[in-house]
Amino acid sequence: MMITRTCTLTQNVNTMDLPVTDEQISAWESGVFIQDAMPDLPAEYREFIKTGITPETWNNMFDFNKDDEK
Repeated sequence: MMITRTCTLTQNVNTMDLPVTDEQISAWESGVFIQDAMPDLPAEYREFIKTGITPETWNNMFDFNKDDEK
C-alpha cells in the first residue's frame, strides 16, 4: 500500500510502498498500538507511518556512528 506522510522533522512529503493493509491502518487509527496492529512491519517503517520520518532522514539526522569531527 502506498503511504504518504509529511515528515515532522523536515516537512518534506514522502511516499513509501509498505506491506500493510487497510485493516491494519484502521486498527492503528482506532487506537491499537502500531506494533500490535502491524507486528511484521519493521520499526523504521512503523515510525514512518506515525511521523513521516524516513529511515534515511533518521540516519542523516541521528547517525551516532559518525566519527567526531576534530
